[in-house]
Parts: sequence; C-alpha cells; structure tokens
Amino acid sequence: MSYKIVMDSCGELPESYKKDGHFERVPLTLDIDGHLVVDDETFDQADFLKRVAASPNCPKSSCPSPHRYLEAYTCDADHVYAVTLSAELSGSYNSAELGKKLYEEEYGEKKIHIFNSRSASIGETLIALKIEACEKAGMSFEDVIAAVDAYIAEQHTYFVLESLEALRKNGRLSNLKAFVANALNIKPVMGATPQGTICQKDQARGVNRALKRMADYVAEEIKNPAEKIVAISHCNCPERAQFVKEEIAKRISVKDFLILDTAGVSSLYASDGGIIVVA
Repeated sequence: MSYKIVMDSCGELPESYKKDGHFERVPLTLDIDGHLVVDDETFDQADFLKRVAASPNCPKSSCPSPHRYLEAYTCDADHVYAVTLSAELSGSYNSAELGKKLYEEEYGEKKIHIFNSRSASIGETLIALKIEACEKAGMSFEDVIAAVDAYIAEQHTYFVLESLEALRKNGRLSNLKAFVANALNIKPVMGATPQGTICQKDQARGVNRALKRMADYVAEEIKNPAEKIVAISHCNCPERAQFVKEEIAKRISVKDFLILDTAGVSSLYASDGGIIVVA
C-alpha cells in the first residue's frame, strides 16, 4: 500500500527526506509586528531571529489552514498520516482534523489519521520516521496507528534556551523572573508533560550545567534506550548539539542520534543557542 506523511512546519526533516514524495511539510505563518514570514523553503532564519530580537513583542504564529491540509491529503496514497504540533500549544491539530472532514465531504472516505505529537520540533520528526518504519514493515493502517500512539506515549521532550526573552514576551515568564534568571545566568531545563504542555523540570547556573542536567533527565527517563533514536535540534549552535550528544552517550547507549537545525517556528522560542532533545 502507498502512504504519505504530512507534517506541519514546526517539525524538521533531514535533507534526504525533503524531496521524498512520501513526505510533505505544510507551513505555519509567523507575524512579527505586521511582517509576515511563511515557514517554508523561503524561510530566512538569520533575518527572522534579527527581527525577533529587535521587537518588543512576541511574534504570533498561525497554523496551516484546514484547506491547506485538504490539499496535502489530496493525493494517490492509500494511507495518509498527519503529524502536528502539540494540540495544547497550537491549533494545527484541530486544523488538520478539519482538513480531513473537508476531504471526506468532497471526496468521500479515505484512510487519514492525524497524530497529536504532544511535542514539537524534532519530536514531530521522530514520529514521522516511526510512521515510515511501520509502513515499510508492511503493517496495516490500524496497526501503524496503534504502534505510533504507543511510541508517542513513551516519548520525552526537553529543551534548554540560551535566552528567555521569547518566554518573557509571550507571558510564559514574568519580567522579574526573566531579569533574575538573566542576571544570575540561570538556565531552566524545560520539558513537556504527557499532555503536551510545557513544564520546568530543573535549572542550573550556566548553559553547560543545564545541558548536563538535561542529559541526566534523558538517561533517567528514556525507556529501552538501545532501541531508541535520540534526536537533537539546535538553533545556530552545532557545537552545543554535539556536546549534548556526547553527554547523553556517556550515560546511556542508544540506537542512534539524529541532529538537525531547528525549523522556523521552533527558532521562535529556541532563539540563538537553543537546544531541543527528544528521546
């Protein structure tokens, strides 16, 4: 059976997958003080980060429209899967579901399933790769869904940010807390709850200590590490990504590592120097 995997643009794809017809990314749109940026192949990360740093406001993101998802579902594939940003953080999941309803109203029944990643960024990537592996193994549509749902339930997301400005600007962190954290060089170790919301797991003084604490959490919480790919996404800091990889490798043996640059939407919160790890 043929298949297609649709992913919103918060998720990254390795270069070798970008021209693979089994995959399609549908872009979110970012609004920086009225300047619209489409998160597609035209995205200019350096210009975007410069505009974000200069603005006193937090950029607003708009999820892909249901019609855009409808267009992605309209294909010859027998099985279509969509992977979206956590439904707790974005309307992308609901938009993807509405796109499915639009497809069914216009074309009739089709095997389309939307996965709420309960994560973001590289977390979406790993889910897409899991779907691909299940399809290549010849699993049925229903068995793919069950296997991927189980995979999502075991997944853990962590991140350490160089700057807390984006969290301050969008109200997730008070001005006072941001000021104190910056003044004392305190770096929170953040994570995702099982429901897909953001939580603080720990904190450390200095980014390297925070990254090591993040590696501790990965080692403590990952299940069956020898069977897992650990994915690391970075925003303009490949050396830090390599540092995190080495720190995790000191603690546990995993199946493999995948390191990618952050996508446009992820860059909004990661900013220069941000690291996201999903295991």
